[in-house]
Amino acid sequence: MFKAIVLEKPGDTVQAAVGELEDNRLPEGDVVVNVDYSTINYKDGLAITGSAPVVRNYPMVPGIDFAGTVESSDHPDYKPGDKVVLNGWGVGERHWGGLSQKAKVKGDWLVFLPSAFSTEQAMAIGTAGYTAMLCVLAIEKNGVTPDKGPVIVTGANGGVGSVAISILSKLGYEVHASTGRASEAEFLKSLGAAEIIDRDTLSGPAKPLGKELWAGGVDAVGSHTLANVLSQTKYGGAVAACGLAQGMDLPSSVAPFILRGVTLAGVDSVMAAKSVRTEAWNRLASDLDIAKLENLTTKVGLAEAIGVASDILKGKVRGRVVVDVNA
Repeated sequence: MFKAIVLEKPGDTVQAAVGELEDNRLPEGDVVVNVDYSTINYKDGLAITGSAPVVRNYPMVPGIDFAGTVESSDHPDYKPGDKVVLNGWGVGERHWGGLSQKAKVKGDWLVFLPSAFSTEQAMAIGTAGYTAMLCVLAIEKNGVTPDKGPVIVTGANGGVGSVAISILSKLGYEVHASTGRASEAEFLKSLGAAEIIDRDTLSGPAKPLGKELWAGGVDAVGSHTLANVLSQTKYGGAVAACGLAQGMDLPSSVAPFILRGVTLAGVDSVMAAKSVRTEAWNRLASDLDIAKLENLTTKVGLAEAIGVASDILKGKVRGRVVVDVNA
C-alpha cells in the first residue's frame, strides 16, 4: 500500500484527496521508484484545482516531477538502490505522477541524480529549476555571454525565475529581475539580482522596437511581457521562452528578428531528449549555488500540497515548494 494525492472528476469539478492505494494500481512501466520528494509546479496547480484541462484521464495522481530510489527495475540502465529524478514526460497528466509514495514509469524517462544533490535538493530544484537551466543553456548556445550586457528574468519570484537568477548571477551575468511584488526585492537581490524592474513596465502593449536594454533573457510569462522583452533586446541577443503566466499569445512584430537579429528560443522541458536532460542536471550540479536553495524553498507534506496548488496559481508562492510525500 502507498499514499498518493488522487484526482477524480465525477462531474464538472475536479476533486483532490489523499488516498491509500494498493501496489497493483500502479500504471505500466519498467521501473518502480520509492519517491522521497516531489514538488508543486504551476502545471500541478492547474491539475489539482481543475483550472485548466491538463489532466487527460481520471483517476490521476498529479505531480510532474519526483526524486527517489529505485525499488525494482526491468530496465537495463537501472537497478535497485539507484537515485533517480524525473521531470515531465506527461507524468501527472497522462501517466500517474510524483505526488505519491511510489511511482512506476518507463526507465527511459529517468535521469540519474547527480551525486552533488540529495533527493530533497533535487526537488528544491525540480522541473522549474531544470527548466531554468535549459533556458540558460539556450541563451548560451545563442551567444549570450556575461560580457554582452545585462540579462532579464521575468516572473522572477516564481520557480523558474528564482532559480534562473541564481544560476545566471553565479555565471557572472548582470541580472535584472522583473516582478510584481516590490516587497520581494531584497529576496531577489539575495539570489543575485542586480536590478529590480516593476512588471507593470513590461505588461502593456509593446512597441515594435524599444530601447536596447538587455543582451538576452529568460521569460516565463509570455504575452505582452515577452513582446516587450523582445523589443528591448540588443542586436544579436537571444530570449528563452518557457512559460505563459500572463498568456500564451505573443502580440509582437517581426521587427526585433529582422532588424536586430534577435533570437527567440523556445524551451520545452516535457519532451526534451535524455541527453539534454543529463546535460542540464550536470550543469545544475556545477552552476547552482546549493546554499541558495534554502532561501528558495518551502517544504510541505502530501496533504498540505493540495492547498498550495491554488496559492501557486494566485502568485502567492515564493520560489519552490518541496513536497515530502512521506510526511
